[in-house]
Amino acid sequence: MIDFSLSKKQMVLQQKAREFAINEILPVSRKYDQTGEFPYDVYEKAFKQGLLNITIPSEYGGQGMGILDSCLLVEETAAADPGITTSLFCNSLGQEPIILGGNEEQKEKFLRPFTEKLQFASFATSEPGMGSDVAGISTTARVEEDELIINGRKMWITNGGVSLIISLFCRLEGTTRHKGITAVVVPTKSKGLTLGKPIPKMGHKASNTVMLRLGDVRVPIENVLGEPGKAFPLAMQTFAHTRPTIGAFACGMARGAMEYAIAYAKKRKAFETEIANFQAIQFMIAEMKMHYEAARLLTWQSAWQADQGQDNTVMASCAKAFATDYGMKTASDALQIFGGYGYTTNYLIEKLFRDAKLYQIYEGTSQVQRMIIGRYMLSKYAPVFDRVYS
Repeated sequence: MIDFSLSKKQMVLQQKAREFAINEILPVSRKYDQTGEFPYDVYEKAFKQGLLNITIPSEYGGQGMGILDSCLLVEETAAADPGITTSLFCNSLGQEPIILGGNEEQKEKFLRPFTEKLQFASFATSEPGMGSDVAGISTTARVEEDELIINGRKMWITNGGVSLIISLFCRLEGTTRHKGITAVVVPTKSKGLTLGKPIPKMGHKASNTVMLRLGDVRVPIENVLGEPGKAFPLAMQTFAHTRPTIGAFACGMARGAMEYAIAYAKKRKAFETEIANFQAIQFMIAEMKMHYEAARLLTWQSAWQADQGQDNTVMASCAKAFATDYGMKTASDALQIFGGYGYTTNYLIEKLFRDAKLYQIYEGTSQVQRMIIGRYMLSKYAPVFDRVYS
């Protein structure tokens, strides 16, 4: 029997996140978008209310919540401000390789501190010349006695300028492509690690994003997650667990844009009536609702699969691609309903429109998601009517 209802605990989390978004995020959204400052005060409040690090297992001091729980939280906060939510969520992204691939000692060492006080984690695969092609990593590492020595550069590191640790992926010297990929927890205070200045961005301005330079950075071999050279599957598993949450980001942003458009359409008059009375506007809003509901179902299904221990790689790609593509369309259509006013900074729809684009790019572009889905369909999918065409 299929049941789409949330548990009582999940509904409490959802309502708590919604109230936090309305009371703590929305009032300062414009301020931090304009200044580009990192909103420590917002994250301090989120930490105190138990809205950070929710997926850390209970045995390491966390709340032990699942991917679907994370999606519920993220949708509510992203509806108020996607940029502030990005850095709120990135802790979970930085922690996920440790949760999935760390041993007991590593989990205790690296996860528990996040439950004791406010601090941040980052995730690093992308480089100046490499984004979605994780097997193309050029940052190298070599093993010398009990240390891993790392050289290279990492790009687009969310929270990189404020983080305590970074879950970083590199490759062993002398290896190519998938062979040699290694995951290691790198403290940001490591000698030889240089943090760049915050990167100017079109949207998500409150989110800290930097480049990293690693020059003979020495990290204890005990910080390596799993076996050196065997971490490519861990990177893919991490993305499969976090991509549903990117779908939730897009759902939240889209819902916020839709609600702004509905409110404006009911007030704005043209041709002696509210524009909400025009079928053209009604159809645009109807499509927003259709796409939002479909995207959220895909997101929830892919998150549920992950929580059940199932391989959710394909569904995560479906959710991520569909939710982010139609989230972008919803933001664009919502701005269109505002007309010229939507193009000004007088209304928050302009900010949501700028924020929306990033979802189609990070954690694997929309095109990469289609590659994953297409390869599965042509190699592993079992057609029901295969015999008809053979």
